[in-house]
Amino acid sequence: MKSLIQRLVETTGPSGYENQVRDLVRKEIENDAAEIRVDAMGNLIARKGSPQPGGRRIMLSAHMDEIGIIATHVDANGFVRFTTVGGVRPNTCLGSRVRFLSGVQGLINGEKLDSNDKVHSFEQLFIDVGAASRADCPVKIGDVAAFDRPFLDLGNRLVAKAMDDRISVAVLIEVIHQLKSSPNDVYFVFSTQEEVGLRGATTAAYGVDPEIGFAVDVTLSGDTPKGIKMETSLGKGPAVKVRDSSLLADPRVVRWMIGTAEEEHIPYQIEILEAGGTDARAIQLTRMGVPSGCVSIPTRYIHSPSEMVDFRDVENAVRLIVALLSKPVNLE
Repeated sequence: MKSLIQRLVETTGPSGYENQVRDLVRKEIENDAAEIRVDAMGNLIARKGSPQPGGRRIMLSAHMDEIGIIATHVDANGFVRFTTVGGVRPNTCLGSRVRFLSGVQGLINGEKLDSNDKVHSFEQLFIDVGAASRADCPVKIGDVAAFDRPFLDLGNRLVAKAMDDRISVAVLIEVIHQLKSSPNDVYFVFSTQEEVGLRGATTAAYGVDPEIGFAVDVTLSGDTPKGIKMETSLGKGPAVKVRDSSLLADPRVVRWMIGTAEEEHIPYQIEILEAGGTDARAIQLTRMGVPSGCVSIPTRYIHSPSEMVDFRDVENAVRLIVALLSKPVNLE
């Protein structure tokens, strides 16, 4: 899977501009899915399974988009001012490189501060693309970019921009490859615009109208020096979400996930996320409501240009999801 992960994370696809990622995903799954379609929001929806008595219509969602920036002004000397697309933080921007959808590359720097103890605000940051004047600048107002960092393989630990949520996209692709049969009617949604409000999953869930749903996404890791107090660590297995700031996972879905992991001897963790949300909220609240949950990949340095995951967690997430989908589901 590492080659696939590298291609996914190194592809540029900020919210609303996921087409390059979608094309990559389609090529990867077109020989393994019974049906593939793209809806009006740009979600890629793949269907697999042979529904049998007792089988359920299940929706899984992993978002294709990544955080990014959008140009708002070019000054007389060719420096580009910008605002954010999704949850970009100014402290992760300084010194970062970006790539615009046009292919233009640049680096983010900032105005001189009164004190080295201060952090730049977005109003004090700018992008230098090597231009000498406004007329010379290849970036126009409204141009969109994402962080530009190469994939780094550290053995079990993998580092890149856009692990949120391309690592989960890779997981679902591998599940589609490995899932030889299912008694359930399974819809794999590669969603758009999650980082700006779960927009793709909201419309996709309405169209699929699932009986059970869950997101596959990243979650924070509590294993760094003086980091957050959270019982998730890299390398200890995928996490079964119980709560985040937008979702209380259905206890029946949580029991289904934990029971399956224990039956299959798959390591897992329990996730309580105090801030943040996933496509699971959109699935849960569609139509008359859907029992929903989330399988999470513990990740360090989320929403930075260098996010880190453990490859063993990724492989075990694939194992868990394949096991969940391979049998009839009873949530009673």
